[in-house]
Amino acid sequence: MLIIEYQASWEEDFINIKEVLTTSISSPDLVIEHVGSTAVKGLAAKPIIDIDLVYTKIEHLNLIIEELATIGYVHIGDQGIEGREVFKRNGGSKHEVLDSIRHHLYACHCDSSELHRHLAFRDYLRTNEAARKEYENLKRDIANQANQDKKSYALLKEDQAKSFIENCLKEAGSF
Repeated sequence: MLIIEYQASWEEDFINIKEVLTTSISSPDLVIEHVGSTAVKGLAAKPIIDIDLVYTKIEHLNLIIEELATIGYVHIGDQGIEGREVFKRNGGSKHEVLDSIRHHLYACHCDSSELHRHLAFRDYLRTNEAARKEYENLKRDIANQANQDKKSYALLKEDQAKSFIENCLKEAGSF
């Protein structure tokens, strides 16, 4: 199943990854945020921890890229989403924590609109049970439409969940 019931262990998984990142990145003023569905208590989700590394100065991004490379990450650009830099494990180096917990890693400047969308949507779902349940049902429906196929799910979700997310952000007064 693509979407599974909320797991309390997701918070611990985030903390474990955060500890590794905190000790590996020396960028000043770095903030590490748990975003995405696994960051919302009670929300069923794909079991993948989404993490935003938040930096304050553009020049800090180069330091983040260099230091993440030393622990096995490759910077692959913004993948078409301005303000969100993507990092993937390169498979060349092994790390007990980073290789045992499925996660997506992004770096966002503190003024990035994508970062603010991530945080606003996460916080809205954390405080709005009706929206959380509606989003969960939407994700389950999309997973069923996609026959539990990851790629099909991602395409359908991008299309079908967009208006729901935009409405939540408007209700939250964020956008």
